[in-house]
Amino acid sequence: MTASRAAIGRDDLRVKIAVQRVRMGGEEFRVIRPAAALNNGALYETGGRYEMYVDRTDGRRIGTLWLLAARSPRSLVYLPLRATPTAPGIGWRDEKPLDLVLAHRSVQFRPSRWKRLRERITAGNAPRELQTASVPEGDLQSDPGQRTSDQLRQHVHAETLFLTGTTRTFRDSARHVFAVTNEGPPAAATRLYLPGPGCNYHVCRSLYVWQSPQTHDWQDLHVTYTPRWVQ
Repeated sequence: MTASRAAIGRDDLRVKIAVQRVRMGGEEFRVIRPAAALNNGALYETGGRYEMYVDRTDGRRIGTLWLLAARSPRSLVYLPLRATPTAPGIGWRDEKPLDLVLAHRSVQFRPSRWKRLRERITAGNAPRELQTASVPEGDLQSDPGQRTSDQLRQHVHAETLFLTGTTRTFRDSARHVFAVTNEGPPAAATRLYLPGPGCNYHVCRSLYVWQSPQTHDWQDLHVTYTPRWVQ
């Protein structure tokens, strides 16, 4: 991560963040979160799968934070998506809104501690440091010469989906988030339905997240491009 006081490359991906540090049980935790609300990014659990909806702008912010998690092996990246206004089409399948935490495997954070930590960082008087983080755009480039069996691991606790992975797994999955924002038709950015029969702007990608290293059970994290629903 590169802070605002350091030089930023011309092609770097940038995102404004708030950095918070909390001591609990003799340990200090560093939490990175968006500096401003994500109004057009939402996450739901429904029907045994996870559904994420993003527009172009907030999708790129989320994708950049995803890449930041790959470069932050000692930080938790927290996306408070439950606060997002309800995405279009939600409300008829008992969807459950979730926050998202991206945790590099090196952090070794137990999700059972998250509820208490979240209470600390969301308190009205909780200190935070505002920065502009940058990630080299080259982090989105795939490396076909290297293969890995690593997978994103998932756990749900305290209305939060935790995704744990390595630098490579976060970079690989971030590419899917960026693909959705890049491939969404430009005309769909300003209106929900395009001329013609049905909805013809659908762009999505699926990520597969595993429950634990000891099981082969997995769930689908379905990322869908959705035109901006909050101006």
